[in-house]
Amino acid sequence: MTTASTSLAFGIDIGGSGIKGAPVALATGELTAKRKRIKTPKKSTPTAVAAVVAELVDSFDVPASVPIGLTFPAPIKHGVVPFIANLDKSWKGVDVPQLMSEAVGRQVIGVNDADAAGVAEAVYGAARGVEGVVLVLTLGTGIGSAILVDGKLVPNTELGHLEIDGYNAESRAASSVKDREGLSYEEWAARLQRYLETVSMLFSPDLIVLGGGISKDSDKFLPLLDIPVPVVPAALLNQAGIVGAAVLAADRYH
Repeated sequence: MTTASTSLAFGIDIGGSGIKGAPVALATGELTAKRKRIKTPKKSTPTAVAAVVAELVDSFDVPASVPIGLTFPAPIKHGVVPFIANLDKSWKGVDVPQLMSEAVGRQVIGVNDADAAGVAEAVYGAARGVEGVVLVLTLGTGIGSAILVDGKLVPNTELGHLEIDGYNAESRAASSVKDREGLSYEEWAARLQRYLETVSMLFSPDLIVLGGGISKDSDKFLPLLDIPVPVVPAALLNQAGIVGAAVLAADRYH
């Protein structure tokens, strides 16, 4: 994955609790302005979320030449959402780039949120220059996943929905579950350990990168894990989605 010749792109990260955006300098992967966050509408329908995305873009002075990319918490296959777990069920079958392009009034690309985070980590972060198989996992409302092979993305993996011990994996090991159930780091790390053991067995990765908001507290749970694969925190922390969306938009249109 290489950045495009353009120097700036705009990234938007749509999550279950918040929608965030900022312009990104493609040379460094750094945000060029403070990111803005708006709460995800409680009734997170396509129309409601598209309105927030338009508000977010309008709150920045984004020149027409700047490509815009946004992440989405579901697979996006040829633009269309095949199924959805963490937003309103009416998203199924929606063409995300078409909807958002109409809302914003300019071309917008859509990509799975974990895929965007994986690309950001491969271009600028913890997976930069790593050969072989890299697994990037985003721990948040659910568990997102991205697989990169020699830096190239294998899109739309949904490893948070693996069934492990009779449970949907993210229903046990997402960071939101730690908060909801009041788990200690030790209790939650035991669940995360079981999940990482399983994906390590299935994919034999050379490196696992853990992202999402909880990655900033990695010193509290990484030492509790015992996985036969290097496991490191994401370097871009919770900005990876914004940065990856910007990179992918720049690659697509410039």
